Amino acid sequence: MKSGRLDGVNLQKEIVSKDTYEKKLAKYQLKLLSMQHLLLEHNLGVIFVFEGWDAAGKGGAIKRAVANLDPRGVRVWPIAAPAPHEKRYHYMQRFWRKIPQYGQIAIFDRSWYGRVLVERVEQLAEPKEWKRAFQEINEFEKELTNDRYMIDKFWLHIDKAEQYKRFKKRESDPLKKWKITDEDWRNREKWEHYVTAAEEMFDKTDTAAAHWHIIPANSKWYARIAILKQMTRSIENHLKANGFDLSELPDVSKIIKDQTK
Repeated sequence: MKSGRLDGVNLQKEIVSKDTYEKKLAKYQLKLLSMQHLLLEHNLGVIFVFEGWDAAGKGGAIKRAVANLDPRGVRVWPIAAPAPHEKRYHYMQRFWRKIPQYGQIAIFDRSWYGRVLVERVEQLAEPKEWKRAFQEINEFEKELTNDRYMIDKFWLHIDKAEQYKRFKKRESDPLKKWKITDEDWRNREKWEHYVTAAEEMFDKTDTAAAHWHIIPANSKWYARIAILKQMTRSIENHLKANGFDLSELPDVSKIIKDQTK
């Protein structure tokens, strides 16, 4: 298999100091909160998509991202297999219903990309269906970003050894055992098939309207900060593109410094 984007990811990146991690976490959480109110004020919608390997840390990253946001303005959508009644419609129908209102943030824990990932690899969609989906997805995202929305997409990347370690840890923890299933182990056996699907997904759906960000996630602390940092950067760009003066944003570093005196 030819080298792709995932091969170029430096999985050695990490944050080793808990103090450094907590300071950066507080900084970007506060920054995200300050911009959330501006999104509401200016009627701008934001959509974040999370994909990646099982046990890569999607849930933990999302939990930190929304921890201090106004819950009235953010929705987290965990996406599983479609329900029987949802199969009566075009596969995108159930996602259209979850698009946030103007001024809100929506976070998708897995997404419409299931059509070109798990449905492709597990042969739950015909080849003609998942091949057609690349264009359908690009048109869907472009339709939204042509309006008052921005879309950012994250792939949390870990290596196979790290995934195995996390799987075994979940199995031995009574509070997390529910997170690991036989299906997770079966998916692991098809690792290379998922790599092939992910690489084609990046190539065909990384667009100017909706970028993919591949996040090194062997270090959970590093991944969480990298994601929060990109979230705030993307929202800043969204606000700026819609005429907002970023100089009006509060000085987050000063606020945190004053709080720690």
